[in-house]
Amino acid sequence: MIDIPAHTLNDGTGLPAVGLGTWPMDDAQAEEAVAGALELGYRLVDTATNYRNESGVGRGVARGGVPREEIVVTTKLPGRHHGYEETLASFEESRRRLGLEYVDLYLIHWPLPRVDRYVDSWRAMIKLREDGLVRSIGVSNFTTAHIERLEKETGVLPSVNQIEMHPLFPQDELRAFHEAKGVRTESWSPLGRGSALLEDPVVASVSEALGVTPGQVVLRWHLQLGAVPIPKSSSPERQRANLDVFGFELGPAQLRAIADRAHRRLGGDPEAHEEF
Repeated sequence: MIDIPAHTLNDGTGLPAVGLGTWPMDDAQAEEAVAGALELGYRLVDTATNYRNESGVGRGVARGGVPREEIVVTTKLPGRHHGYEETLASFEESRRRLGLEYVDLYLIHWPLPRVDRYVDSWRAMIKLREDGLVRSIGVSNFTTAHIERLEKETGVLPSVNQIEMHPLFPQDELRAFHEAKGVRTESWSPLGRGSALLEDPVVASVSEALGVTPGQVVLRWHLQLGAVPIPKSSSPERQRANLDVFGFELGPAQLRAIADRAHRRLGGDPEAHEEF
């Protein structure tokens, strides 16, 4: 079993340096993937209401044979439930589906600036944390301006911002803002899902030089930038490879070369993307 280091978040809780993503698994796939991943050493599992697999994730956690307090379970608030009371009710539904007494990390999935209720949701999440139902609260796909508004209106910064991040879209400015504010960057689509990143000649060259896979090179790139990648995989072999990224290091030139390219998003723009 691989031992994974952890980051300490701005609220004092711990976040493992690598996690397991579960989108787009269904309940049955998520149950198998999570149970197997926990046996391999994963301690961070990521789901969301809109993934429609919270029940499977919860069953996988129950089956995994790992003490509950050692696992960080993340889920996310969907856009249709933005608002103070709506957030409290949505959380209870997530908790019921997961079958857990508490959730370790609860995120607002998208800011939906046109709807303009994310601050109300944030106030509800602060209450959930104060009530002990959530250990840590954070956001996903928020921009610098969105986070600054949360801080200005509530005095509470997110512990995490889960964003699209990979060498095709390295998010330098947002990561620097996170670092200045003490917010941990978490990377969704860390391997550039749907792109040819893992076939890229630069990645392949680094992979060959270090004797590791292209996927391991890219995940190591995230780790050395201080981000927490959450690659999705239901394959035990790939899960194991995705976790085995602590025994080698990228040199400064390799780190720069991997992201030295034209940058582009593969997913939605938080200023306009709406997901309910």
